[in-house]
Order: sequence, then structure tokens, then C-alpha cells
Amino acid sequence: MKILHASSEVFPYSKTGGLADATAALAKAQAVAGHAVTLVTPLYRGIREKFDGLKPLGRARMPTKVWRLEPSPNLTVLFIDEPEWFDRDGLYGHADDAERFIFFSKCVAHLAWRAEIVNAHDWQGGLVMPLLGDAPVGKVFTIHNAAYQGCFPADKFELTGLPKSFFDWRQLEFHGGVSFLKGGIVFADLVTTVSPRYARELLTEEYGCGLEGVFQARGDALTGVLNGVDYTEWNTTDNPHLAAAYSADSPDGKSLNKRALQRELGLPLLDGVPLLGNISRFTDQKGIDILLGALEALIGSGAAFQFAGLGSGDPLLEKAMSGLAKRHPEQVAVKVGYDTGLAHRIEAGSDFFVMPSRFEPCGLNQLYSLRYGSVPVVRATGGLDDSVIDLGQGEASATGIKFADCSAEALGRALGRALSIYARPKSLTKVRDNGMRADFSWGQTTAEYERLYAKIKKPAA
Repeated sequence: MKILHASSEVFPYSKTGGLADATAALAKAQAVAGHAVTLVTPLYRGIREKFDGLKPLGRARMPTKVWRLEPSPNLTVLFIDEPEWFDRDGLYGHADDAERFIFFSKCVAHLAWRAEIVNAHDWQGGLVMPLLGDAPVGKVFTIHNAAYQGCFPADKFELTGLPKSFFDWRQLEFHGGVSFLKGGIVFADLVTTVSPRYARELLTEEYGCGLEGVFQARGDALTGVLNGVDYTEWNTTDNPHLAAAYSADSPDGKSLNKRALQRELGLPLLDGVPLLGNISRFTDQKGIDILLGALEALIGSGAAFQFAGLGSGDPLLEKAMSGLAKRHPEQVAVKVGYDTGLAHRIEAGSDFFVMPSRFEPCGLNQLYSLRYGSVPVVRATGGLDDSVIDLGQGEASATGIKFADCSAEALGRALGRALSIYARPKSLTKVRDNGMRADFSWGQTTAEYERLYAKIKKPAA
């Protein structure tokens, strides 16, 4: 098939979160499977300087310049070059984000004329769906996080060029304004999201973020497909970021990575205590306040453990995480910021990886953690619930520890279970081995998307 993806961020060219990883990996896997795949994304500041080989697209019937890059067979990346909108610091959070991504969506619609399937991602690509009109393409809209909806004042609707009748509560209007995410949901042939449980959660008031009625109306078209992992990027055997190679068949290097991480972060070089890891946006969604409370309680109880954290986000949560490390430097190390190499080293060096998310559409770090032998401790929501098998189901199949209540107390009990299994080396080895042998490669995800695309692909003229 000829597949065109539209994403506001694509790794390694731009990234603020999992959207960039997921869209890049899906497109790459589809290209490997033999499809002709095109990724369309903005040309943000610094991309041309950092990546060689960009060439003008040529005749594209476009209102702006487009650059082309072919990083691998069957895969083309097209960059929308409009300095007024994209040559600036930061991908989002600008006063003119509505104008920026209306323009981006119009460019995608222009470029879609040769595609058979157009798959737009998140609110930044939501308007692609109505802008395609009656074009003979299958229209797929993928939601990576419904909490971010692209809601703007009503006067922005006119900039879309869409019929005035579309500004209606059944279509793009949302509480008096315009919702780009809602437009994607309503006008797509198929709506996908990034895990089966999250697809079910979106139908509820708790998780639907005000759009649960819209999701319910499109229930027959809504499908959850669990994201995969690009194991060429996230692996423990050929990884320049790690101190030592290891695998499920040769696990000894895991301990060397733990020692190297302790040294790097200034933690005492202890072998007999568990090291907990967390790499996250420091936001309420990720349960960082819950994590802080649970760690404080564990420290207060005299529990023997270490913690390594990496992330950024809410300034108050950044300050709280940094403050915890300053008060307890023998047990807690936190780096505020973004560091790809350290992210790999925390995954490799930690014994347990903690994800207490209030909601998590898919989550990627728990999947990375499984392969890296860092047993995930997760709240049972979204993709975390879909991808981790709880210890309560027996050590023969367990890959991690899950808890249900969204509270520091519940997380504390789950961490207590982690400390308990750490004290039983044979049990820990079995659960760790189960996780390292689990397969979350993109092949399964790609096959499911092929099945879904085939259902909506338009017949040849």
C-alpha cells in the first residue's frame, strides 16, 4: 500500500514525547514490510543543519517549500519548510499554534493525492481528516493522548477554509470553540489509539476528557492497537550508551550497568539494595506527585533502596524531585532535563522501573524496561495494563508488578512487593527473564494496521 503519515514530531528529527518515537517506528516497520511509506512533518529549527541529504521535493503543487529525505528503503520523510510557522524554539505552546497546524494540515492534504491511506496523528493532524474531503483515500486518525485536544477560539475556524456547516456540535465545534482532535475523530474512516484498554477507557467520563460522547458515537470505528518497540534503537547488546552488553541469555552485564549508573549519578556503590528508576515528563498525568509521596514514605520507614530519576515538566514538580534528591543524596539522584544516553543507562542500570501514571494511553518506557531487565512497577491503566503481567498471576508468567488505586499508599505497597521479590534472587531472576524474552516488536502492530487499512482502502479507479 501507499501510506502517508502526518505527525507534528518524528524521531530523530523532532521530539517532545512518545508521539515522535511511535510514528517513526510504525512508519519504519511498515516500510520494512514492503509498503511505500511517506512521513510528513514540519521542518523545525535546526533540522537542516543536523541532518544531511535533504533535497527539494520539486513539483508538489504546494504553497510552500518541501524538503525530502529517504532514510531507508520504501521510506520518505517530507519536511514542510515555512519559517514563519516552524523556525522557532519549541514545537508547541505558541500563541499562534492554531494557525501553525491549520497550515500544516493543509500542506498534508495537498501532498496526499497519491496515497491510498492517510494516517494523521494527534490534534496537530486532526484537521487533515476533514480537509481531505471526498478524496479517494482511506482516512485514519490515531490518538496518542486525548488529553491534548487542540482547542481554539471559534474565530480560528474560518482559517481552515472548511464549509461553515462544519462548525457544528456534531463535527468541529466544541464548547463554543473549535477542536482539532474532535475533527479528526468525526471525519476519519477509522479511529485508532495506542492500546486496547485505552480505547475502552476513552468511552468513559473518567478518561474521555469531555469527548466520551464523541468516542461512543464512533465506537464501531474505534480500535486500540498496542504500540511496539524499535529494538534496533532500544537494545542491550549493541548499544553505545551502555557500559556493558547483556541479554536474557547472557544477563551478567546488567550488574555492571547498575554499578556504572551509581557512579555516574553519585550514588553509593552498593550491590545489595534495589535501584528504582523513572524517566518521565514531570506532570500530574505521570503520577509524579504519587511517586514523591511513596518515595518519602519508603525513606521514612528506613527501607533500603536507591532511586534514579530523569525528566522535566511542571516547575513545581521539578523542584520537588530535585529537593528530594538534595535531602537524601545517599538514596536519591534526579537529573532535570532530557538526556537520551542517560535514559538508556537508567533502563539498563535499574532493577525496577516505576510508572505510576494516572492514565497512560500506551506507554513506552515499560516496554523498554522489559527488554532491559528493569522490572516494571506500573499502575493498571491503558497500555501499562495491556503490556505487563502482574506478579499475582504467578512467577512462571509474571513480568512486573501492577497496582490499581491512584495513590501514594497503593504505589508504596507495590514498591514493597518489589523490595520483597528483590530479597528472593531466584524469583527476581525469573520475572526479569520473562520480561526480557517478551516480544513487543513492531511486526505485530504492523500486521494489525495492515488488516485495518485493508478494510477502508478505496477501490482503484
